[in-house]
Amino acid sequence: MIGELDISGVFLPTLLVMMLASYVLFLGIHAVLNRVHFYRLVWHRALFNVALYAVLLGTVDHFCRSLMLP
Repeated sequence: MIGELDISGVFLPTLLVMMLASYVLFLGIHAVLNRVHFYRLVWHRALFNVALYAVLLGTVDHFCRSLMLP
């Protein structure tokens, strides 16, 4: 997604905004997964977290692109 968002005169790259939204979603899901002890089932926690963040970033990107198309 190419473009910039204008927030009170400050131009932010769209990718940065999508990354921040994905990180907020990641923090929420991470807290839930910790609470239900899901990480006991995961072999490599850090690798799983990176993959989860990548999936969330792709989902947010897909959602943003679907909103932009007519």
